[in-house]
Amino acid sequence: MSNVKALPLLEPDAAAPCCPPLTERPLTADEAERTARMFKALGDPVRLRLFSSVAAHEGGEACVCDISDVGVSQPTVSHHLKKLKEAGLLTSERRGTWVYYRVEPSVLAAMGRMLRHYGS
Repeated sequence: MSNVKALPLLEPDAAAPCCPPLTERPLTADEAERTARMFKALGDPVRLRLFSSVAAHEGGEACVCDISDVGVSQPTVSHHLKKLKEAGLLTSERRGTWVYYRVEPSVLAAMGRMLRHYGS
């Protein structure tokens, strides 16, 4: 008998790490905390440039060696990438000596849903 359990597959829009659209209902305290963490991480110009560089990179994935030219030192780049990961905006994978970053697609989808109807 196996202890392996099959996990249900989620549709791309099913994983909503953020919140409902702002116009749908007021955010709960937990939703507001998660959302604030994401927007706070993106509120720094260097982090926003790094996030944009990863998102715009071919395949939506970038080696740290390809995105570190943002006008700050390498340790500062690493610090900002860590903050973006902690906010749930990026994932990373070490391949040999380099770390590759990818934008978390479910986060982008959730942020888009949240802001989609605002102001229309």
